[in-house]
Formats: sequence, structure tokens, C-alpha cells
Amino acid sequence: MNRFLCIDVGNTQMVFGLYQDEDLKAHWRLSSHHQLTSDELSWQLFGMFSQFSLNPKMLDGIMVASVVPHLDEVLKEACAQTCGVSPAFVGDKHVKTGIAIDYKNPKEVGADRVVNALAAREIFGAPAIVLDCGTATTFDMVSSDGRYAGGLIIPGIEVALEALSKRAAKLPEVAITPVDTLIGKDTVSSMQAGVYWSAVDGLNGIIDRLLAEDGYQNAVIVATGGLAAKLSADMPKVQHIEPYLTLKGILILAQQHFKSCKA
Repeated sequence: MNRFLCIDVGNTQMVFGLYQDEDLKAHWRLSSHHQLTSDELSWQLFGMFSQFSLNPKMLDGIMVASVVPHLDEVLKEACAQTCGVSPAFVGDKHVKTGIAIDYKNPKEVGADRVVNALAAREIFGAPAIVLDCGTATTFDMVSSDGRYAGGLIIPGIEVALEALSKRAAKLPEVAITPVDTLIGKDTVSSMQAGVYWSAVDGLNGIIDRLLAEDGYQNAVIVATGGLAAKLSADMPKVQHIEPYLTLKGILILAQQHFKSCKA
């Protein structure tokens, strides 16, 4: 039996997943505060383990995928204080991902995108298209021979909506929600309809274009990220909704990495 703590550090949130073998036993979300100290994060970690009556000292390893570099050292110190284990990071030279990256500079690819592609390949096969609806909206492509082939980066839906309300003085902040109507009858419903349908139709259009690319006609399409479930009802070509796809990719790397360390 192996226990791994998998951590996805995004621009808005940090997601923690505690796995026992393949089972996600507990998970937590914390804000990615820019001023967070290692002591504060250590106490939060200890509280999360205590909430589920779990012993933080019983881990076989910690693997982190981070796109927020200034939090990396904070996370290292907090994990060492609370768990007595120094985490490994996706992107470290000694962490082998097992997926070739067809980028001009492979180091430019975000750790979350690498593990999303890895998880999609290992769980659903190749070719695959991963749609991640987070702070940024991204598409990641896994070629038929299992390589990370590149992708697209788009402003996140919530980011675009926030920018609209800030730049237009009379437009309020509204929540993104699925809507049945196309034509709004007041400011809020007009904004909600506009944001929702432009997002859905835009993403559906990109999916159609990607499926028309050579080698991707039969690609499996997997969606993840906080907004994926809200959009999926009107995205018929999305075959799988995997809210913890990133954590699963981190788990796959943790299993590979810490097994090789013991060998």
C-alpha cells in the first residue's frame, strides 16, 4: 500500500489530493495567496490531515505540479515541516515524465499541461485532446504516438468576464452559469448569455478544427478544470469530464518516480 500527496498549484487555487494506491481518500483546496508563508501553509496542511484523522508522517512521497514559482519554496518548507518529506516537482531534472514534448522549448509547457496530457494518454489512450477550463483555458494535444504535440492557450472565461466588468463602469460582476435563452432581457442575463454562449460556441468551434487536423479525427476529448462541468451539457463532442485529471496525472508521475527512487 502506497500513500502519495499530489499537489496542483494553480494561479487561483492549490488542490491537494491524498491517494492510497489508486484511491483518492481526501482532497482539499486552498487559495494561492501571494503572501502565504511556509508557517501558515504548514498549519493549514496539518489542519487538513487532522480533519480526516490522517497522519501526515505516513506518506510515501509528495509530487507537485506548480505554475506559481514563488510558492514553490514555501511549499517545500511547509511539506518538510508537516510531513517530514521534501516534495518532488514536475519539471525537476530528476523527475522523468515519460512523455516526449514537441515544443520548441519543452520547459515552456506548464507542469499542469504536461500531467494533463500524461493522464489522458494513460487513462484514455492516444490520440487525445484535453480541454482545461481554469484561470486560463487550454487545449493540449496528445498525438497518436503518445507525444505532447502542443496546444492552445485562451483567456479563461472568468478572467474575461472579470475584465469586462472592470473596464465597463456600468456592467456588474456576474457568475458564469448555463443559460437556456440566447437573448437576455436585462443587463445580468444579457452578460450571462453572452459569456456562456460565446464560450461554448468558441470552444466547440476549436474542437471541430482540432478534430479536422491530420491524425486527430478519432481523438478522445477529455475536459477538466473548474468550469468544465458547467459547459459540458452544450459541448456534445466532449466524451469525458474528469475534474481530477491533473491530480491523476500527478499521481501517475509520483508512482513512477518514487518507485524508481526505491529501486
